[in-house]
Amino acid sequence: MNTSIRTPLAGFAAALALTVSSFGQASVTTTSTTTTAGTISEFSPETIVVRSETSPEPIRYSYSKTTTYVDEAGNPVSLELVKSGLPVTVHYIKEGDRMVASRVIVRKATTTTAPAVVEKKTTTTTTTEKK
Repeated sequence: MNTSIRTPLAGFAAALALTVSSFGQASVTTTSTTTTAGTISEFSPETIVVRSETSPEPIRYSYSKTTTYVDEAGNPVSLELVKSGLPVTVHYIKEGDRMVASRVIVRKATTTTAPAVVEKKTTTTTTTEKK
């Protein structure tokens, strides 16, 4: 006769096996992307600094090889064209204390020119007849 003996230790081993197998499962991480619009005030090999109207202090972003730079239509922009003074919209993800730019939309620089001053000189000649 074949009898199997169940001990409390066998139950513990089964629970441990289930626990260990659950560690191999994938976990779901949710990330949210935030957007800021402003003007580039500094662009270096490690960071992009943007002045925005909503923040009194410049905002510093890190970027990586996976950061994409595009124009307003979504076309790629050469990294050599990204410089101080350009208006941008930065999409970034917060990683700990760092803000990492994932996408930078480079907008066309708007130039504001002072209105031209036109000086006109008008001469009026009045003649009177003597009688």
